[in-house]
Amino acid sequence: MFAVWANCGFFWIASLGAAVLIYQNEEKETMNRISLFLASSLILSAFMIFGDQEEEILRLRIGDKALREKTMAVSTGKIYAANTGNPVSFDEMIRRMAKSRLVYVGETHNSLPMHRIQAKIIQGLYEQDGDLTVGMEMYPITQQEALNKWSLGILTEEEFIREGQWYVNWNFHFGFYQDIFRVVKKNAIPLYALNVPRDIITKVRMRSWEALSEQEKGMVPEPDLTHQDHRTLIRTIFEGADLPHQMKEKGLEMAFEGLYRAQTAWDETMAHHALGALNKEGGKIVVLAGSGHLLYNLGINLRAYNKSRMPFKTVVCVVIPKGKKSVEVSCSLADYVWGLPEEVRPVYPSVGLRFKKFEGLENLVIERDPIDGVTKGADFKKGDVLLSVDGKKHVDINELRIYLARFTWGDQVAFQLIRDAQQIEVLLKFQMPEDDTENP
Repeated sequence: MFAVWANCGFFWIASLGAAVLIYQNEEKETMNRISLFLASSLILSAFMIFGDQEEEILRLRIGDKALREKTMAVSTGKIYAANTGNPVSFDEMIRRMAKSRLVYVGETHNSLPMHRIQAKIIQGLYEQDGDLTVGMEMYPITQQEALNKWSLGILTEEEFIREGQWYVNWNFHFGFYQDIFRVVKKNAIPLYALNVPRDIITKVRMRSWEALSEQEKGMVPEPDLTHQDHRTLIRTIFEGADLPHQMKEKGLEMAFEGLYRAQTAWDETMAHHALGALNKEGGKIVVLAGSGHLLYNLGINLRAYNKSRMPFKTVVCVVIPKGKKSVEVSCSLADYVWGLPEEVRPVYPSVGLRFKKFEGLENLVIERDPIDGVTKGADFKKGDVLLSVDGKKHVDINELRIYLARFTWGDQVAFQLIRDAQQIEVLLKFQMPEDDTENP
């Protein structure tokens, strides 16, 4: 098993079946929920593809026509240049990026090694030419002021997490990104949000781009849904999933088309805002995004190039499974492919709970049954009302998640909940779900 790319709190393939079972009672609602799950998973979540299916995705004959028929063997700890298929040093890769106006660095969101690579590339490019900007998928443009304050050194990390609403906008532990933010702050590099509020993309997914208001259309350019190679990539991932029979029999095309509209709208949006930041700041911009938005140079990178014709380079990481010396990938996968060893587990655990607020109710409510993280398989249900965590009441989602982020593997936390008019206690253990034999 190895992760190829990432995009926000639950694994798409592994947890798809669980999501469907939660909503299987009402057919129409089921398909809406499936479509929503797929869209948020594919675009916002960590992509995890397993075994033969992942290897197929890594070797698709799409992208650069001069490279799509060639492959290269990627080994741990080496960087490979796609145009030759040969290893290059880090310094050589940075040197070759000198004329690129945009540099895209992909990630799996819960991989600390990948984020450290991103930080290293930012530092290397800054040392080459200090005229540098960083753009991030993780923030919507509504949070730009907090990012400005961070770049200027005005905020501490604790203040930044709170003012920028990190745990409302993003589902992953701040620690994964700490090195990136520290490099940005140390060098006073301008930092830009590239995303938009999720409800805007949800409207595109559920209806169409035409359903957006004029103001929303100003943030989200009309997506081009006609690029066949990109459609092939997303369709291959979609069809390779172990889809439940409900999806195979009913609404399959509807679910995919909605998902594809959303994926494409997100790519167009981030390309648009990256170019906006670049036009404002000049120089070069490093774009940090889940690798699913960058693979085969068909996502954000292609859409920005079509709008600007500015030269660019893309770096993605491929994780080499234990017991394998290398993985064969298409030379069109990215301009540079960096091999990483498989991790036993993420450095920081994901809780996997999603909360929402209701008007007139002070308490937080669990938005859906947990389908990932340490709460997968634990006794939490959609609609549970949160009374307290470790005896303390929490009414702010960001503050609650800041508190939960302090715990690590082996810890446990006590939740007091109301379910079906009964007060219950759930003891959450921070351990990998597959190893959790004692969960209620």
